[in-house]
Amino acid sequence: MERATGYPQRLLALLDGSAGPAADRPVFERGPRVVTADELLDLVARLAAGLRQAGIGPGDGVAVALGVTPEAFAATIAVPVVGARLSGVRPGLPPAQLAALLAADVTAVLVDAAGATQALRAAAAGLPLLGVGPVPGLADLTMTPPDGGPLECTARPDDVARIVWTSGSTGLPKGCAQTYRAMAASWTIDPAAWSPGVQELAAGLGRYLVFGSLASYVMAEYGALTLAAGGVLVAADPPAFPGMIPALRATASVMTVPRLHQLVATQRTAPVDLSSLRALVVSGSRLDPGRLAEALDVLGPVVHHGYGQTEAGLISLAGPAEMMACSAVLDSVGRPVPGAEVEVAADGELVVRTPWQAAGYWGDPAGTAEVFVDGRVRTRDLGHLDADGLLHLTGRARDVVIVGAELVHPGPIERVLGTHPDVVEAYVVGAPSEETGEAVHAFVVLRDGAAPDGVTRDGAAPDLAVLRTLVAGELGAAAAPATVTAIGEVPVAPSGKPDRGALAALLGAGLPTA
Repeated sequence: MERATGYPQRLLALLDGSAGPAADRPVFERGPRVVTADELLDLVARLAAGLRQAGIGPGDGVAVALGVTPEAFAATIAVPVVGARLSGVRPGLPPAQLAALLAADVTAVLVDAAGATQALRAAAAGLPLLGVGPVPGLADLTMTPPDGGPLECTARPDDVARIVWTSGSTGLPKGCAQTYRAMAASWTIDPAAWSPGVQELAAGLGRYLVFGSLASYVMAEYGALTLAAGGVLVAADPPAFPGMIPALRATASVMTVPRLHQLVATQRTAPVDLSSLRALVVSGSRLDPGRLAEALDVLGPVVHHGYGQTEAGLISLAGPAEMMACSAVLDSVGRPVPGAEVEVAADGELVVRTPWQAAGYWGDPAGTAEVFVDGRVRTRDLGHLDADGLLHLTGRARDVVIVGAELVHPGPIERVLGTHPDVVEAYVVGAPSEETGEAVHAFVVLRDGAAPDGVTRDGAAPDLAVLRTLVAGELGAAAAPATVTAIGEVPVAPSGKPDRGALAALLGAGLPTA
């Protein structure tokens, strides 16, 4: 039987010193506790032995509901060491989503004191709970003596190594299933294959902030990149931006676009010392070029703008050096990273293939057939590649509002709204309309004290009708929002992305609207 030889072996080699940095170097820091690479490797060996004693092996599904600790990070490595399938459980999931994740062919659940909540215990009824660290009523797997066996994966290359769940903003989350073969091809753990943009990013990963869940896609990918770059994972739990950056002397972090806007605003009004920061990866949604330029101006040459999807992984990356040298890069999401193939379908949809992409959706053949076609991933994003190889996003193929007989894409409307100097953020949703079938509704965050026509009106609602006129003039009457609503901040889903469902629920809530 062919065995998976690339993953997690290449990750283990980053810890035992055979693939670069010394094994006695610090790799994980949580408060005053500093864990070295060889200490983390010992934790992996103990957890792997404990999993094997519990009967966990190839083909088994292991859900992990763990906090941000060295033991949690070791668990994300130990599960693939025994050839099992890792399934991350994000904190704060609604009961229905939590139940769906734990029903996805899960054999056992790894929990620590933070993850063993009453909600999880209820959803996991009937499943074995295995403790990682001290958990009342459970044996601690980290106390299992290493069994002396080699840390070699016994799974096959095309077995599923990891299920990464989407945010579930359109219903129940979809489980993106990555094989051991795909994990071995990851762009993060092979410095010889790093593009100049990735090299620039890796150079800033001396102290990478980790928070939320170490089984999440971005935390896992950039955590592996940090190990490969010789850096340290620094736990910030709970995350408190931006104060935790100077408090922990962090050099790198990842964040969503709304959080970047908040950070820039804070630095303008109540700045903190961000002199340690070297790399800030922003992803989750497209960045307006004006806002991106503002972020680079306020924060310095530290912002990296990435484009990727849970289904396909990282697709493209724009680094600060290139963005500051050429303004055209600001209007893009950078260049496809080595190994990523990007095609533009006849209807403008981006179709990609990456060596590290998911094989499909776990337990969802219909969804898999719709998105994973002929070895490629339909991104449901509209875009194009320019003559210089830069990738530009222009909208969402699946996010359309049908106004009368016309298909209206929210993306272009959001970009037009974002061009107004008093608009900090703009988001568009569709809602039923008796007159046109569906109608466009826009939500904007305005600069403090500003009205869209540039006139400050103390205590008065801004004249939001100016923004409707702006959209109609640029995109036509069908794209003009039926309403434009001013909000103080954008509601976000547990994933950190803008929650469009929550925005739609604000319609008619009595907020300043035109």
